[in-house]
Amino acid sequence: MGGGDRLSVRHPTAPAPRGPGSEQGTEPVHITPRKARLTVAAALAAVLGLASPAWAVPSSTTVTASPQSTSVNSPVQLLATVDCPSDPTGGLGVTFFDGSDLLDTVPVNVNGQASYTAGFATAGTHTITAAYNGNADCDASNSTTSVQVTAAPTSPGTTPGFCFLACGGLINFSVGNITNNINTSGYRDRSLARWQQR
Repeated sequence: MGGGDRLSVRHPTAPAPRGPGSEQGTEPVHITPRKARLTVAAALAAVLGLASPAWAVPSSTTVTASPQSTSVNSPVQLLATVDCPSDPTGGLGVTFFDGSDLLDTVPVNVNGQASYTAGFATAGTHTITAAYNGNADCDASNSTTSVQVTAAPTSPGTTPGFCFLACGGLINFSVGNITNNINTSGYRDRSLARWQQR
């Protein structure tokens, strides 16, 4: 190729139309403009739920837990609110995490909210993340909160024996205890007073 020759990219298969100075198989390839390529890629990403398009506006997400202190296996309401200038509905919604454990993915409603009722089987501090996955108009965002979970209270065991009130004194009977204490002082005082009044 000489110094004055021009490099031309030509279609490998499609024949060029016949005409003066043209040869079959030498039609130049038309390169898709960059903007068009981005449009196709973004549309594919939106359909597959892989990412928000490059032109999606920023969003912010807040998450709350009610109550934030509870016992194991008690229900906790998780509520994520997405703030976006465009419509945040559609897409993959909001995914809730307990630490690194995925709890569920919930659609965003017309009020920009997604809710999930969780229950925690282990005591301790649980870090909750609400991840908004974005859509064609709103970019992804996330937020965290924490829930303090305590062990379930244990019911008191059955007390051996029983108590009852008699003669003004409290008599405590314990199974297997032969040295039961009987408080009869009040009874003796009242009996002595009645005897002296006779």
